[in-house]
Amino acid sequence: MTTVDPRGTAPRGSTRTPGVLASPIWGVVPFALYVLLFLGLPTALALGTGFVDSEGAFTLDNIAALADPFVVSGVMTSIVLSAVTAVVGAVLGALVCYALIGTRPEGPLRSGIDAVSGVLAQFGGVMLAFAFVATIGIQGFITVLLRDRLGIDIFADGVWLYEAPGLVLPYIYFQVPLMIIIFMPALEALKPQWAEASATLGGTTATFWWRIGLPVLAPSFLGSLLLLFANAFSSYATAAALTSQGQSIVPLQIRAALTSETLLGRENLAGALALAMIVVMAVVMALYALLQRRASRWQR
Repeated sequence: MTTVDPRGTAPRGSTRTPGVLASPIWGVVPFALYVLLFLGLPTALALGTGFVDSEGAFTLDNIAALADPFVVSGVMTSIVLSAVTAVVGAVLGALVCYALIGTRPEGPLRSGIDAVSGVLAQFGGVMLAFAFVATIGIQGFITVLLRDRLGIDIFADGVWLYEAPGLVLPYIYFQVPLMIIIFMPALEALKPQWAEASATLGGTTATFWWRIGLPVLAPSFLGSLLLLFANAFSSYATAAALTSQGQSIVPLQIRAALTSETLLGRENLAGALALAMIVVMAVVMALYALLQRRASRWQR
């Protein structure tokens, strides 16, 4: 009878010897291919186009164009938009997680919110833009209802939904569910023994959260905040569908550099813009890795 070795080596009684196909390195091949296709290849394309002109000659003009006031304005708008939606999404998501921590993990409420959060966190792009246009657009259902029944015109000061400030609401729509998904495990990792020890020493609930809970959760919260920032900073489809007449954020400026008829001969500016985004994302990823290293000490 063949016995399976729990260490994952060759079964006893088997005549096959471990070869190169049994090497653990093959287990990371799918992830390595994923990183190569969706991170390495775009970075190589950005480098390959950001430092050459339309004739293929090396130039720094594209990098110098990043100092153009129009480009700087787009970068700042992207950063502010991402920061605002990340902070709002992180705070609201953390409050929902705190409200759920007292419920049973396998209960219908927790399971239902987990399922809904998983769906809504992926509900972005053109579908989300259409949903907002149909509900609070110029002729949206809620807009018409408020205007005709209550005399409230939400667009009295302009069609803000189709400008950069109008992206805050759609972005928060998928930022909050994403925060629930990624922050809930950290909140669940708080050990009941810590609260018991605090109570034994005379601490109150406020003392526990101020001296134990919040310091332990701080790295996880900040790491989740960075993920939300990166999620908003790289979003494209929702902004493209809602603000198609403007190029107020970096992803839309990249599209304009590739397709606009007013920027002929500057297609490679898209590569320089992509490089700027990669630099911002690299900084965010480095900070996230640092925070995760600190958070992992309390989750062992």
